[in-house]
Amino acid sequence: MKLNGKSKNKSLLRFTTAGSVDDGKSTLIGRLLYDSKSIFEDQMEHIVQSGKRMGREGLDLSLLTDGLRAEREQGITIDVAYRYFATPARKFIIADTPGHIQYTRNMVTGASTADLAVILIDARKGVLEQTIRHSYIASLLDIRHIIFCINKMDMINYSETVFRNIKCEIEKLVKKLQIEDSHYIPISAKYGDNVVDRSENMEWYNGKTFLSLIENIEIRKNKNPENQRFPVQTIIRPHTSEYHDYRGYAGRVAGGVFRPGDDVTVLPSLRRSKIKSIDMFGKTLSETIAGDSVAISLEDQIDISRGDMLVASDDIPFISQDINLMICWFNERPLKVGGRYLVRINSNEAGCIIKSVKYRMDIDTLEHDFKNIAINMNDIAQISIKTSKPVFFDNYHKNNITGSMIFIDEGTNETVAAGMIVE
Repeated sequence: MKLNGKSKNKSLLRFTTAGSVDDGKSTLIGRLLYDSKSIFEDQMEHIVQSGKRMGREGLDLSLLTDGLRAEREQGITIDVAYRYFATPARKFIIADTPGHIQYTRNMVTGASTADLAVILIDARKGVLEQTIRHSYIASLLDIRHIIFCINKMDMINYSETVFRNIKCEIEKLVKKLQIEDSHYIPISAKYGDNVVDRSENMEWYNGKTFLSLIENIEIRKNKNPENQRFPVQTIIRPHTSEYHDYRGYAGRVAGGVFRPGDDVTVLPSLRRSKIKSIDMFGKTLSETIAGDSVAISLEDQIDISRGDMLVASDDIPFISQDINLMICWFNERPLKVGGRYLVRINSNEAGCIIKSVKYRMDIDTLEHDFKNIAINMNDIAQISIKTSKPVFFDNYHKNNITGSMIFIDEGTNETVAAGMIVE
Protein backbone atom coordinates (compact mmCIF):
# COMPACT_ATOMS: atom_id res chain seq x y z
CA MET A 1 0.00 0.00 0.00
CA LYS A 2 1.25 3.49 -0.81
CA LEU A 3 0.87 6.72 1.15
CA ASN A 4 1.39 9.96 -0.78
CA GLY A 5 3.44 8.03 -3.29
CA LYS A 6 5.66 6.53 -0.57
CA SER A 7 5.69 3.13 1.05
CA LYS A 8 4.08 2.91 4.49
CA ASN A 9 7.23 1.11 5.63
CA LYS A 10 9.20 4.35 5.93
CA SER A 11 12.88 4.37 6.83
CA LEU A 12 14.01 5.89 10.13
CA LEU A 13 16.72 8.56 10.29
CA ARG A 14 18.30 9.46 13.62
CA PHE A 15 20.11 12.78 13.62
CA THR A 16 21.68 15.01 16.21
CA THR A 17 22.07 18.78 16.24
CA ALA A 18 25.19 20.47 17.55
CA GLY A 19 26.90 23.82 17.45
CA SER A 20 28.04 26.67 19.64
CA VAL A 21 25.83 28.52 22.11
CA ASP A 22 23.03 30.57 20.49
CA ASP A 23 23.67 29.18 17.02
CA GLY A 24 19.97 28.35 16.75
CA LYS A 25 19.79 24.56 17.12
CA SER A 26 16.51 24.55 19.03
CA THR A 27 15.06 27.21 16.73
CA LEU A 28 15.95 25.12 13.66
CA ILE A 29 14.14 22.09 15.06
CA GLY A 30 11.17 24.22 16.09
CA ARG A 31 11.01 25.79 12.61
CA LEU A 32 11.35 22.36 10.96
CA LEU A 33 8.44 20.97 12.96
CA TYR A 34 6.35 24.13 12.57
CA ASP A 35 6.76 24.51 8.80
CA SER A 36 6.28 20.78 8.19
CA LYS A 37 3.04 20.97 10.24
CA SER A 38 4.30 18.51 12.86
CA ILE A 39 3.32 20.52 15.97
CA PHE A 40 0.10 19.76 17.85
CA GLU A 41 -2.27 22.55 18.86
CA ASP A 42 -1.57 22.15 22.58
CA GLN A 43 2.18 22.38 21.89
CA MET A 44 1.64 25.58 19.93
CA GLU A 45 -0.44 27.04 22.75
CA HIS A 46 2.32 26.15 25.22
CA ILE A 47 4.96 27.87 23.06
CA VAL A 48 2.81 31.01 22.67
CA GLN A 49 2.04 31.27 26.39
CA SER A 50 5.64 30.56 27.44
CA GLY A 51 6.88 33.24 25.05
CA LYS A 52 4.44 35.79 26.42
CA ARG A 53 5.45 35.07 30.03
CA MET A 54 9.10 35.56 29.11
CA GLY A 55 8.44 38.76 27.15
CA ARG A 56 9.63 37.26 23.85
CA GLU A 57 8.71 39.08 20.66
CA GLY A 58 6.85 37.02 18.08
CA LEU A 59 6.79 33.23 18.03
CA ASP A 60 9.87 31.70 19.71
CA LEU A 61 10.09 28.19 18.26
CA SER A 62 13.15 27.26 20.35
CA LEU A 63 10.79 26.79 23.32
CA LEU A 64 9.48 23.63 21.67
CA THR A 65 12.62 21.62 22.48
CA ASP A 66 13.95 23.47 25.53
CA GLY A 67 11.80 21.52 27.96
CA LEU A 68 13.59 22.19 31.26
CA ARG A 69 12.58 25.31 33.15
CA ALA A 70 16.25 26.31 33.54
CA GLU A 71 16.66 26.03 29.76
CA ARG A 72 13.72 28.34 29.09
CA GLU A 73 14.84 30.85 31.71
CA GLN A 74 18.43 31.03 30.49
CA GLY A 75 17.62 30.61 26.80
CA ILE A 76 20.06 27.71 26.45
CA THR A 77 19.91 23.94 25.97
CA ILE A 78 21.29 21.97 28.93
CA ASP A 79 20.16 18.38 28.46
CA VAL A 80 19.58 16.28 25.36
CA ALA A 81 16.02 16.72 24.09
CA TYR A 82 14.58 14.05 21.79
CA ARG A 83 11.85 14.83 19.31
CA TYR A 84 10.00 12.49 16.96
CA PHE A 85 8.26 13.41 13.74
CA ALA A 86 7.50 12.03 10.32
CA THR A 87 6.88 13.19 6.78
CA PRO A 88 5.41 11.15 3.91
CA ALA A 89 9.00 10.26 2.97
CA ARG A 90 10.64 9.30 6.27
CA LYS A 91 10.46 9.01 10.07
CA PHE A 92 12.89 10.99 12.22
CA ILE A 93 14.30 10.96 15.74
CA ILE A 94 16.08 14.23 16.58
CA ALA A 95 18.53 14.67 19.45
CA ASP A 96 18.87 18.38 20.27
CA THR A 97 22.15 18.66 22.18
CA PRO A 98 23.72 21.52 24.19
CA GLY A 99 26.26 23.94 22.77
CA HIS A 100 28.19 24.83 25.94
CA ILE A 101 31.63 23.27 26.38
CA GLN A 102 30.65 22.06 29.88
CA TYR A 103 27.88 19.96 28.32
CA THR A 104 30.10 18.19 25.78
CA ARG A 105 29.26 14.90 27.51
CA ASN A 106 25.58 15.49 26.70
CA MET A 107 26.50 16.07 23.06
CA VAL A 108 28.39 12.75 23.02
CA THR A 109 25.37 10.99 24.52
CA GLY A 110 22.97 12.47 21.97
CA ALA A 111 25.26 11.74 19.03
CA SER A 112 26.17 8.19 20.03
CA THR A 113 23.19 6.62 18.19
CA ALA A 114 22.90 9.14 15.34
CA ASP A 115 23.17 8.32 11.66
CA LEU A 116 23.74 11.97 10.77
CA ALA A 117 24.97 15.12 12.52
CA VAL A 118 23.62 18.61 11.87
CA ILE A 119 26.15 21.25 12.95
CA LEU A 120 24.99 24.86 13.09
CA ILE A 121 27.26 27.83 12.54
CA ASP A 122 26.38 31.47 13.21
CA ALA A 123 27.03 33.25 9.90
CA ARG A 124 28.24 36.33 11.81
CA LYS A 125 30.87 34.39 13.77
CA GLY A 126 32.02 31.69 11.37
CA VAL A 127 33.88 28.56 12.49
CA LEU A 128 34.42 28.54 16.27
CA GLU A 129 36.10 26.16 18.73
CA GLN A 130 32.79 24.38 19.32
CA THR A 131 32.36 23.88 15.57
CA ILE A 132 35.70 22.08 15.53
CA ARG A 133 34.93 20.20 18.75
CA HIS A 134 31.56 18.94 17.55
CA SER A 135 32.87 18.04 14.09
CA TYR A 136 35.70 16.09 15.71
CA ILE A 137 33.32 14.27 18.08
CA ALA A 138 31.06 13.40 15.14
CA SER A 139 34.02 11.91 13.26
CA LEU A 140 35.23 10.15 16.44
CA LEU A 141 31.78 8.57 16.82
CA ASP A 142 31.95 7.42 13.19
CA ILE A 143 29.04 9.58 12.05
CA ARG A 144 29.70 9.52 8.33
CA HIS A 145 27.16 12.14 7.21
CA ILE A 146 27.27 15.76 8.41
CA ILE A 147 25.12 18.72 7.34
CA PHE A 148 26.62 22.11 8.13
CA CYS A 149 23.85 24.72 8.44
CA ILE A 150 25.17 28.27 8.20
CA ASN A 151 22.42 29.97 10.20
CA LYS A 152 21.29 33.56 10.78
CA MET A 153 21.86 34.48 7.16
CA ASP A 154 19.21 37.19 7.65
CA MET A 155 21.64 39.01 9.96
CA ILE A 156 24.31 39.32 7.25
CA ASN A 157 21.87 40.37 4.52
CA TYR A 158 21.92 36.87 3.01
CA SER A 159 25.47 37.39 1.74
CA GLU A 160 26.67 34.72 -0.68
CA THR A 161 30.28 35.82 -0.14
CA VAL A 162 30.13 35.22 3.63
CA PHE A 163 28.55 31.80 3.08
CA ARG A 164 31.22 30.82 0.53
CA ASN A 165 34.04 31.90 2.86
CA ILE A 166 32.64 29.89 5.78
CA LYS A 167 32.04 26.88 3.54
CA CYS A 168 35.65 27.03 2.33
CA GLU A 169 36.90 27.02 5.93
CA ILE A 170 34.68 24.08 6.89
CA GLU A 171 35.81 22.09 3.85
CA LYS A 172 39.38 22.26 5.16
CA LEU A 173 38.17 20.88 8.50
CA VAL A 174 36.18 18.13 6.76
CA LYS A 175 39.24 17.08 4.80
CA LYS A 176 41.40 17.01 7.93
CA LEU A 177 38.84 14.87 9.78
CA GLN A 178 38.29 12.62 6.74
CA ILE A 179 34.52 12.98 6.94
CA GLU A 180 32.93 10.86 4.20
CA ASP A 181 29.86 12.91 3.30
CA SER A 182 29.32 16.62 4.03
CA HIS A 183 26.67 19.14 2.94
CA TYR A 184 26.38 22.92 3.35
CA ILE A 185 23.12 24.89 3.54
CA PRO A 186 22.65 28.65 4.15
CA ILE A 187 19.56 29.08 6.35
CA SER A 188 17.65 31.42 8.60
CA ALA A 189 15.98 29.20 11.20
CA LYS A 190 14.11 32.17 12.66
CA TYR A 191 12.35 33.04 9.40
CA GLY A 192 12.43 29.61 7.75
CA ASP A 193 14.76 30.33 4.81
CA ASN A 194 15.87 27.02 3.24
CA VAL A 195 14.57 24.98 6.19
CA VAL A 196 11.37 23.52 4.71
CA ASP A 197 10.72 26.04 1.95
CA ARG A 198 13.26 27.44 -0.47
CA SER A 199 14.40 30.97 0.35
CA GLU A 200 13.45 33.85 -1.91
CA ASN A 201 16.25 35.85 -0.26
CA MET A 202 19.00 33.49 -1.44
CA GLU A 203 18.28 32.75 -5.07
CA TRP A 204 22.01 32.24 -5.56
CA TYR A 205 21.74 28.96 -3.60
CA ASN A 206 20.61 26.11 -5.84
CA GLY A 207 21.02 23.19 -3.42
CA LYS A 208 18.36 21.33 -1.44
CA THR A 209 16.44 22.72 1.51
CA PHE A 210 17.20 21.20 4.89
CA LEU A 211 14.04 19.07 4.95
CA SER A 212 14.54 17.87 1.38
CA LEU A 213 18.10 16.83 2.20
CA ILE A 214 17.27 14.84 5.35
CA GLU A 215 14.32 13.20 3.57
CA ASN A 216 16.47 11.99 0.69
CA ILE A 217 19.98 11.48 2.06
CA GLU A 218 21.09 7.84 1.79
CA ILE A 219 22.30 6.40 5.07
CA ARG A 220 24.15 3.11 5.22
CA LYS A 221 22.62 1.55 8.34
CA ASN A 222 24.45 -1.76 8.40
CA LYS A 223 28.01 -0.47 8.12
CA ASN A 224 29.71 -3.86 8.32
CA PRO A 225 27.26 -6.48 7.03
CA GLU A 226 29.90 -9.19 6.82
CA ASN A 227 30.80 -9.16 10.56
CA GLN A 228 28.32 -11.31 12.49
CA ARG A 229 27.96 -10.14 16.09
CA PHE A 230 25.19 -11.12 18.54
CA PRO A 231 25.68 -10.12 22.21
CA VAL A 232 23.48 -12.22 24.50
CA GLN A 233 21.31 -10.21 26.90
CA THR A 234 19.21 -12.94 28.50
CA ILE A 235 18.23 -16.60 28.25
CA ILE A 236 14.66 -17.57 27.37
CA ARG A 237 13.28 -20.81 28.90
CA PRO A 238 9.46 -20.82 28.59
CA HIS A 239 8.95 -24.08 30.59
CA THR A 240 5.65 -24.68 28.81
CA SER A 241 4.34 -27.92 27.32
CA GLU A 242 4.55 -26.39 23.83
CA TYR A 243 8.15 -25.18 24.24
CA HIS A 244 9.33 -27.62 26.87
CA ASP A 245 12.87 -28.01 25.52
CA TYR A 246 13.25 -24.53 24.04
CA ARG A 247 16.34 -22.54 25.04
CA GLY A 248 16.71 -19.20 23.26
CA TYR A 249 19.44 -16.61 23.56
CA ALA A 250 17.87 -13.19 23.34
CA GLY A 251 19.58 -9.98 22.32
CA ARG A 252 19.96 -7.39 19.60
CA VAL A 253 21.99 -8.15 16.49
CA ALA A 254 25.06 -5.91 16.57
CA GLY A 255 26.34 -6.71 13.10
CA GLY A 256 26.00 -8.91 10.08
CA VAL A 257 23.24 -11.24 8.89
CA PHE A 258 22.34 -14.43 10.79
CA ARG A 259 20.47 -17.36 9.22
CA PRO A 260 19.45 -20.83 10.43
CA GLY A 261 22.25 -23.28 9.66
CA ASP A 262 25.03 -20.70 10.15
CA ASP A 263 28.14 -22.00 11.88
CA VAL A 264 28.74 -19.83 14.97
CA THR A 265 31.24 -19.65 17.80
CA VAL A 266 30.26 -18.75 21.36
CA LEU A 267 32.51 -16.32 23.21
CA PRO A 268 34.29 -16.57 25.57
CA SER A 269 34.11 -20.40 25.62
CA LEU A 270 35.00 -20.74 21.89
CA ARG A 271 32.51 -23.61 21.63
CA ARG A 272 31.01 -24.06 18.17
CA SER A 273 27.49 -24.89 17.05
CA LYS A 274 24.94 -24.13 14.31
CA ILE A 275 21.91 -21.89 14.49
CA LYS A 276 18.77 -23.98 14.85
CA SER A 277 16.18 -21.20 14.67
CA ILE A 278 15.74 -17.43 14.87
CA ASP A 279 12.53 -16.25 16.54
CA MET A 280 10.83 -12.88 16.96
CA PHE A 281 7.43 -12.39 18.65
CA GLY A 282 6.31 -15.95 17.98
CA LYS A 283 7.50 -15.92 14.36
CA THR A 284 10.39 -17.95 12.98
CA LEU A 285 12.65 -15.90 10.69
CA SER A 286 14.74 -16.98 7.73
CA GLU A 287 17.33 -14.30 8.54
CA THR A 288 17.96 -11.37 10.88
CA ILE A 289 20.06 -8.24 10.41
CA ALA A 290 21.76 -5.60 12.56
CA GLY A 291 19.30 -3.81 14.83
CA ASP A 292 16.82 -6.69 15.08
CA SER A 293 15.92 -7.93 18.57
CA VAL A 294 15.52 -11.71 18.35
CA ALA A 295 16.02 -15.01 20.14
CA ILE A 296 18.48 -17.47 18.62
CA SER A 297 18.49 -21.18 19.46
CA LEU A 298 21.40 -23.50 18.73
CA GLU A 299 21.58 -27.15 17.73
CA ASP A 300 23.87 -27.99 20.66
CA GLN A 301 23.39 -27.53 24.42
CA ILE A 302 26.11 -25.04 25.37
CA ASP A 303 26.51 -23.15 28.63
CA ILE A 304 25.74 -19.58 27.55
CA SER A 305 24.90 -16.65 29.82
CA ARG A 306 24.35 -12.89 29.70
CA GLY A 307 27.47 -11.13 28.41
CA ASP A 308 28.47 -13.93 26.02
CA MET A 309 28.44 -13.32 22.26
CA LEU A 310 27.69 -15.37 19.13
CA VAL A 311 29.99 -14.67 16.16
CA ALA A 312 30.86 -16.21 12.82
CA SER A 313 33.36 -19.01 13.37
CA ASP A 314 35.69 -17.61 10.71
CA ASP A 315 35.54 -14.03 12.04
CA ILE A 316 36.51 -13.95 15.72
CA PRO A 317 36.89 -10.48 17.29
CA PHE A 318 39.83 -9.46 19.46
CA ILE A 319 40.03 -11.29 22.80
CA SER A 320 42.34 -9.56 25.26
CA GLN A 321 42.76 -7.90 28.64
CA ASP A 322 44.79 -5.02 27.19
CA ILE A 323 42.79 -2.39 25.31
CA ASN A 324 43.67 0.97 23.75
CA LEU A 325 40.79 3.38 23.26
CA MET A 326 39.67 6.97 22.82
CA ILE A 327 37.53 8.30 25.67
CA CYS A 328 35.42 11.32 26.44
CA TRP A 329 35.62 11.95 30.18
CA PHE A 330 32.23 12.83 31.71
CA ASN A 331 32.97 13.21 35.42
CA GLU A 332 33.89 16.25 37.50
CA ARG A 333 36.55 14.17 39.24
CA PRO A 334 39.55 13.78 36.89
CA LEU A 335 40.64 10.45 35.47
CA LYS A 336 43.18 8.70 37.68
CA VAL A 337 46.00 6.67 36.17
CA GLY A 338 46.00 3.53 38.29
CA GLY A 339 42.34 4.07 39.11
CA ARG A 340 39.92 1.15 39.03
CA TYR A 341 36.60 1.25 37.21
CA LEU A 342 33.91 -1.07 35.94
CA VAL A 343 33.66 -1.28 32.14
CA ARG A 344 30.61 -2.45 30.21
CA ILE A 345 30.77 -3.58 26.58
CA ASN A 346 27.18 -4.33 25.55
CA SER A 347 25.96 -6.78 28.22
CA ASN A 348 29.47 -7.88 29.22
CA GLU A 349 31.05 -6.38 32.34
CA ALA A 350 34.57 -6.46 33.77
CA GLY A 351 36.72 -4.52 36.18
CA CYS A 352 39.64 -2.52 34.80
CA ILE A 353 42.61 -0.44 35.81
CA ILE A 354 43.79 2.65 33.88
CA LYS A 355 47.33 1.83 32.74
CA SER A 356 48.29 5.08 31.02
CA VAL A 357 47.21 8.18 29.12
CA LYS A 358 48.86 8.30 25.70
CA TYR A 359 47.71 11.81 24.73
CA ARG A 360 44.96 14.39 25.16
CA MET A 361 43.29 15.97 22.15
CA ASP A 362 43.88 19.69 21.70
CA ILE A 363 40.55 20.67 20.18
CA ASP A 364 41.83 24.09 19.07
CA THR A 365 44.47 22.58 16.80
CA LEU A 366 43.25 18.96 16.49
CA GLU A 367 46.78 17.96 17.50
CA HIS A 368 47.79 15.28 20.03
CA ASP A 369 49.04 16.81 23.30
CA PHE A 370 51.57 14.40 24.83
CA LYS A 371 52.63 16.78 27.65
CA ASN A 372 49.44 18.07 29.25
CA ILE A 373 47.75 14.71 29.87
CA ALA A 374 45.65 15.50 32.94
CA ILE A 375 42.17 14.39 31.88
CA ASN A 376 39.31 16.47 33.25
CA MET A 377 35.58 16.64 32.49
CA ASN A 378 34.80 16.85 28.75
CA ASP A 379 38.41 16.10 27.74
CA ILE A 380 39.01 13.62 24.93
CA ALA A 381 42.06 11.38 25.15
CA GLN A 382 43.61 8.08 24.14
CA ILE A 383 44.25 5.75 27.06
CA SER A 384 45.18 2.13 27.69
CA ILE A 385 43.47 -0.15 30.21
CA LYS A 386 43.84 -3.67 31.56
CA THR A 387 40.68 -5.61 32.32
CA SER A 388 40.17 -8.12 35.11
CA LYS A 389 39.34 -10.88 32.61
CA PRO A 390 39.75 -11.37 28.87
CA VAL A 391 37.02 -9.51 26.98
CA PHE A 392 36.03 -9.65 23.32
CA PHE A 393 35.69 -6.56 21.17
CA ASP A 394 36.18 -4.99 17.74
CA ASN A 395 37.77 -1.80 16.54
CA TYR A 396 35.12 0.93 16.86
CA HIS A 397 35.24 1.78 13.16
CA LYS A 398 34.70 -1.87 12.31
CA ASN A 399 31.68 -2.14 14.60
CA ASN A 400 30.34 0.81 16.60
CA ILE A 401 28.46 -1.45 19.01
CA THR A 402 31.05 -4.11 19.88
CA GLY A 403 33.79 -1.48 19.73
CA SER A 404 32.37 0.88 22.36
CA MET A 405 32.24 0.79 26.13
CA ILE A 406 31.29 2.87 29.13
CA PHE A 407 33.23 3.36 32.36
CA ILE A 408 31.39 3.21 35.68
CA ASP A 409 32.60 4.37 39.09
CA GLU A 410 31.94 1.35 41.30
CA GLY A 411 31.62 3.52 44.41
CA THR A 412 28.98 5.93 43.08
CA ASN A 413 27.62 3.91 40.12
CA GLU A 414 28.09 7.02 37.95
CA THR A 415 28.96 6.68 34.26
CA VAL A 416 32.27 8.57 34.14
CA ALA A 417 33.36 8.06 30.51
CA ALA A 418 32.46 6.69 27.09
CA GLY A 419 35.11 4.90 25.09
CA MET A 420 35.72 3.99 21.46
CA ILE A 421 38.17 1.11 21.05
CA VAL A 422 41.20 1.69 18.84
CA GLU A 423 42.70 -1.80 19.23
